[in-house]
Amino acid sequence: MNKTIKEIIPDVTPVQEVAERFIANVEKVIIGERKTIELALITLLCEGHLLIEDVPGTGKTMLAKAMAKSLGLDFKRIQFTPDLLPSDVTGVYYFNQKTTEFEFRPGPIISNIVLADEINRATPRTQSCLLECMQEQQATVDIETISLPRPFLVIATQNPVELEGTFPLPEAQLDRFLLKIKLGYPSREGEATILLRFQQTNPLGELASVVEKTKLLELQKLCRQVYVEDSLRDYIVAITGATRTHKNVELGASPRSSLALQLASQSLAAIRGRNYVIPDDIKSLAVPVLSHRLVAKTKAQLQGHDTENIIKEVMSSVPVPVEEKI
Repeated sequence: MNKTIKEIIPDVTPVQEVAERFIANVEKVIIGERKTIELALITLLCEGHLLIEDVPGTGKTMLAKAMAKSLGLDFKRIQFTPDLLPSDVTGVYYFNQKTTEFEFRPGPIISNIVLADEINRATPRTQSCLLECMQEQQATVDIETISLPRPFLVIATQNPVELEGTFPLPEAQLDRFLLKIKLGYPSREGEATILLRFQQTNPLGELASVVEKTKLLELQKLCRQVYVEDSLRDYIVAITGATRTHKNVELGASPRSSLALQLASQSLAAIRGRNYVIPDDIKSLAVPVLSHRLVAKTKAQLQGHDTENIIKEVMSSVPVPVEEKI
């Protein structure tokens, strides 16, 4: 990286400072999951959306609420069920007999952070109403298009164990999620800390906002200015391209996946105080960014080759660019 580039790339200190305060604040509620909290923040800084797949009781809803409180943002929860209608999500126009006019009753999707709880329990028709909201940050109700507030983040959860009565998310829906993560069970020490911390009161109620909404929007723009060297862009393209030709892959990563991996790497670099991306940023984010976007062949799945293992194989086969000295 030459001197001219170093002079034009931004100072990301504000991102790092806010990230440290945010992670410390959420850790008061979500114990022992620093990396997961960091990934959730990356999703927000990239203006993306987050899919959490885990068993009940691991803190998925608590994470969403803690994020909203830490950022001072509006929060809505939608419990997805088979009888949920698209209008229950986006809102509806109704006739007000008092004013003799049609008025819009907004749905819960019109919020800053939306928890789509057990998203795979809703029918495909209801799931599809999120496509426009997640990609274009707007919702169409009847013939009206309604802009969604910014920042806007959908956190969707699904239970990987109980599949009866569920509707698997189609590839187009999965591709709208920037990251897919798993919380997992806490360590023995972490679970003991949870029991102690929640013994007398819920610490969620004590969380305070660590950043203003306007400041958060500025940080989102700042993350996009983080420098990405040409060889690293080629590295990202090589990774996603390799998923398309892998022997165990039916459907490889899309160009949207490449863009998502670059954006996430920029935000991770900023969180860690760097205004430039390094190969380790890309390598550490490849699985959460790409795993849910691949479709493994049926034979490969029966042999135990899941998409996470496939991505790890791809990462080991693609040459890593040599990092330039700064």
